[in-house]
Amino acid sequence: MKGITDEPQYSVSLLDGGTALCDVINNHIEQQTQSEKNAFFVADLGVILRQHRRWRTHMPQIRPYYAVRCNSSPAVIEVLAALGSGFTCSNKSELELVQSHGIPSEDIIYSGVCKQVSHLKYTAKNGIDLLVCDNEAELWKISRCHPNAKLLLQVSSEAWNPDDELGMTFGCSLKDCRHLLESAKELGVQVVGVRCHISSACDDQVYVHAISDARCIFDMGEEMGFRMNLLDIGGGFSGSETQLEMINCAVMSMVDLYFPSSSGVSIIAEPGSFFVSTAFTLAVSIISKAVVARDCQDQKQNEPSPNEEPEFQYYMCEGVYGSFSSKLSEAGIAAPSVHKNPSVDCPLFSSSLWGPSGDDLDQVVDHCLLPELNVGDWLLFAHAGAYTLGQPLFPSSDSTAPPVYYVISSRDWIEMQDTGVTVETMLKNFSWIPYFISSSQTEAALSVPA
Repeated sequence: MKGITDEPQYSVSLLDGGTALCDVINNHIEQQTQSEKNAFFVADLGVILRQHRRWRTHMPQIRPYYAVRCNSSPAVIEVLAALGSGFTCSNKSELELVQSHGIPSEDIIYSGVCKQVSHLKYTAKNGIDLLVCDNEAELWKISRCHPNAKLLLQVSSEAWNPDDELGMTFGCSLKDCRHLLESAKELGVQVVGVRCHISSACDDQVYVHAISDARCIFDMGEEMGFRMNLLDIGGGFSGSETQLEMINCAVMSMVDLYFPSSSGVSIIAEPGSFFVSTAFTLAVSIISKAVVARDCQDQKQNEPSPNEEPEFQYYMCEGVYGSFSSKLSEAGIAAPSVHKNPSVDCPLFSSSLWGPSGDDLDQVVDHCLLPELNVGDWLLFAHAGAYTLGQPLFPSSDSTAPPVYYVISSRDWIEMQDTGVTVETMLKNFSWIPYFISSSQTEAALSVPA
């Protein structure tokens, strides 16, 4: 099988009851004190397991299709595949990654809206038939390159709001769906369902309107002879259990009304950040600092006046052209914690955090309160699992992604086995390493736990 070998590709540290995630982070920082102090991630696979359990508890009738673009770490793919998730892929490289883990083609959705011809030919050749489409140009392209495709008509979740000017950006409006369905009918392309484009952190009413619109489109399609049997309610799941309960309550009441079990329609969703955001912590080191005056009117003045509180600019070994690339498209990144906990009475100063490029756009956090730091100190960014592990925006010869150190507690490992996930049958690419904390460094015995 492509990509699956007899040799494990990922080492996972198995933590005993007395070892915490902070111990692992401390150990890796200690090891780097004598080296180059490069950034690294620590990923707790047990968090993914617990998030999956929450999903199955609160959304038992909705199968998750993990959005690979959120975090394409192969270990994440393998764990979620073992737990029974499907996958949505936005490009060929994601399709190849998922297929390398033996995911059946029927469990993969090619979600990219603007598809390259070569990518369409790849999906046709590899039996990946579920594709997303939201405009006539794409429909014509699909009919030529993948005539056996089964389309999910993507509808903007904002289409019901006439005041939203962005309603056409992702997905077609409800009023344009009939024309697309008629065109698909003329071209002989199958339409099997609807995909609702839900943006992140939406409230439950967006899902209510989206499902109502989907029912209208199902009715149109069935009138034209299409066999519609799949409803994708999209993403927008923040990871909060409260939000999950709220969305489930709203969604299932609408599903029971418009898509009862007797209709034969399967319901899926595309959680991404929900599974991985809290599973990853990013550790970065301070590589430089500058002291500036607040509201400095004199551009030649580099130091604050004696009566003026200083403001610090810290430059980190990672920036928006690397692990913080999501900063370019999202509102902001939460302030980090300091690795060395300062004393309670330690003064805090207004600070900004920058990447290493020196670019004006390479500002990661524009304002936060931190104690005064020195070059070589470490900052920890929690909730760093979403949109941080992709390729650098502008790769260079020396640009490499930070390493990821995977861990799981003994308790989570036992629970994972109880769900039917085993090393022998599913997690074939993992080696499990019992983790021990000594006074100087990690000691590991290379053996698979019983």
